[in-house]
Amino acid sequence: MNIIQAIILAFIEGLTEFLPVSSTGHMVVAASLMDIANDDFTKLFVVAIQLGAILSVLVLYSKRFLTGIPFYYKLCIAFLPSVVLGLLLNDIIDNLLESPVSVAVFFILGGIIFLKTDVWFQKNSDSKQTEPETTQSFRIGLFQCLAMFPGVSRSAATILGGMTQGLNRKTAAEFSFFLAVPTMFAATAYKLYKYISLKGELHAEEIKMLAIGNIVAFLVALIAIRGFVDFLSKKGFVWFGYYRILTGLIILWIHFFIHPLQLM
Repeated sequence: MNIIQAIILAFIEGLTEFLPVSSTGHMVVAASLMDIANDDFTKLFVVAIQLGAILSVLVLYSKRFLTGIPFYYKLCIAFLPSVVLGLLLNDIIDNLLESPVSVAVFFILGGIIFLKTDVWFQKNSDSKQTEPETTQSFRIGLFQCLAMFPGVSRSAATILGGMTQGLNRKTAAEFSFFLAVPTMFAATAYKLYKYISLKGELHAEEIKMLAIGNIVAFLVALIAIRGFVDFLSKKGFVWFGYYRILTGLIILWIHFFIHPLQLM
């Protein structure tokens, strides 16, 4: 991986992490097209630069993270299911991540759901609830487990999970951002641990790449989050549905008719 490739992947991460379009799916396809997908450091990089995206949430919503213990309790409750299932299904998930067809199929299925989401949850727009209750948080956490399958999108799963609990689009999206903090931190820490255990250490050039990647992801995510909340509140999910379906079809077209994609 060179600096240009690192910046491209970090830009994709910052732009798509909090959108319901699967940042992981986008990055693994981009890495494949750049012929770096099978490199061990690339596999670490696409996870570790999530720290930059995490920081953008902490900066933009700093006041919410100072509201007290009940806020963190709900995040922990929502985070728990993905921890348990993530450890149990790690090998299965890694195998799915290597399949471009799986990524594309989940893109398309998620897109089809989004075409109907605004109709299904039309009544949610009247909800004045500003955050989920404890039991609602746990159910949203169960939805987050769906994001373990590449192409589903963590933010898509958690936002939809929030809306099934009666939250409006804005509140569901913001709780999805908050839940990303412990989720991304744990995933990054685990990936770093596995990489260092395998390689022994991070080299200076690798640390440089990670630093650049996190800075780019942070700056792009700052803009993307605000833009997404505004767009979602006004336009809903339908355009994300069209985008996911089109992207999934393009991935299948590239894989079968142009160049077989080798994902992670």
